[in-house]
Amino acid sequence: MACNQPTQQTPQQVLRNVELFEWTDSITPQKITELIEHFASLKNEIDVIQDFEYGTDVSVEWLCKKNIQCFIVTFDSEKGRDTYLSHPEHKIFGDSVTPWFKNVLVVDYIIQN
Repeated sequence: MACNQPTQQTPQQVLRNVELFEWTDSITPQKITELIEHFASLKNEIDVIQDFEYGTDVSVEWLCKKNIQCFIVTFDSEKGRDTYLSHPEHKIFGDSVTPWFKNVLVVDYIIQN
C-alpha cells in the first residue's frame, strides 16, 4: 500500500440488547436488588459486553405496567451478542431470573445513524 493511500475501515457496528422485565407480584425488593447485581456482574464475566445500564420505569405517560425494570446491554456486533447468549454465565443468570418474570420483552437492534 502506498504511504498516502487511506486505509479502508468498516464503520463500527453497535448492537443494543434491550430487556424489559416485569417482575412477579411476589418478588421482594431484596430479590430484585440481588438479580440486578447478578445481571450487572455479567459485564465483568463476559468480555464481549461493551456497556450495561439499567433503570426503573419513571414514565409520566402511564403507558407502562408496574414493576418494570429496563436493561440495556451493548455489543460491538451480532457475533458479540451471540457469544453473550451462549455464555455459561449468561445461562446461569437466565436460570436464576426466569422464575421471577411476570412478563419479559427483549429487543435487539443495530444503531442506525
